[in-house]
Amino acid sequence: MESILDSEIREQPEVLARLLADGRHAEVAAAIRAADPRHILIAARGSSDNAARYAQYLFGIHCGLPVSLAAPSITTQYGKVLHYRDTVVIGISQSGRSPDVGQVLTDAASQGALTIAITNDGESPMATAAKYHLALNAGAERSVAATKTYTAQLTTLALLTAHLVDDSTMHDDLARLPQLIEKALDPAADIAKRAERFRFMNFCVMLGRGYNYATTFEIALKLKELSYVVAEPYSSADFRHGPKAMIETDFPVIAIAPNGAIFTDILALLTELKERGADLTVISEQAEALTLAAVPIPLPLDMPEWLSPIVAVVPGQLLAMSVAAAKGLALDTPRNLTKVTVTH
Repeated sequence: MESILDSEIREQPEVLARLLADGRHAEVAAAIRAADPRHILIAARGSSDNAARYAQYLFGIHCGLPVSLAAPSITTQYGKVLHYRDTVVIGISQSGRSPDVGQVLTDAASQGALTIAITNDGESPMATAAKYHLALNAGAERSVAATKTYTAQLTTLALLTAHLVDDSTMHDDLARLPQLIEKALDPAADIAKRAERFRFMNFCVMLGRGYNYATTFEIALKLKELSYVVAEPYSSADFRHGPKAMIETDFPVIAIAPNGAIFTDILALLTELKERGADLTVISEQAEALTLAAVPIPLPLDMPEWLSPIVAVVPGQLLAMSVAAAKGLALDTPRNLTKVTVTH
């Protein structure tokens, strides 16, 4: 499978190793501590918005800080300016060029709030608008679907968290990330082979919870933009509140089920869905979950839960790419999309 997308997926261990060597995250974490915020607000769109969902769990679990996702349209479409007192405002964007996300940073900075931009372009409007810029150092990403910039965003947020709490174990975990990503790439050939069974798939649901709630959204987005599948992401908790009624024989379900606090909950739901005849694809390192699946996709065994979204999304990227290839679709230039999306 020769494509720019495939090449960029495989670049991720190198990208993350380069990012982990960047010392600027400690400085920014110190600035956050000095600001002593009560709240963090993150402005983002697309894949970057999914990275922000990861941050909700990172900063909430490890720092006790509530994190909300901005609604930029309040300002750009409705003309209202929010109050950013006691708030650190973070903008996340691969390109750093979306005006609505940038406007949130500009408004917050004008009120004296600490502002941070996380982008892959240090010369972008967002990078220059924020007090601090954290570069993704991912190199040019040419394929329309974001892959290496997404995992770099997650890693940047994880690095900030580790510095905020000054936890040596977390830093040790982060140091192993490139090797964990290498292991997550190992099933690529098997995933490509198994993806043939999804050649005629038009819809599916994605399930996850906790840290990997973000992963369900990101893999669903990749399936939508690469293979044009209607992929709906759900928390395993929310799925029980109505959407479960959709499940019938051979209904395709893709689940992220790594070990950790939510594993028992996910496993119970997968067991029930299998009994209802669902066609399960499971991304996990746990044998109990993998044995339920028609398509089991293994994760590295020694993966800490808090970093699992960075690792678990990689086989999801491979799966989305392989489904698109099985359908005979363009991998690098999906229809109706451009690399940089500008919204106001």
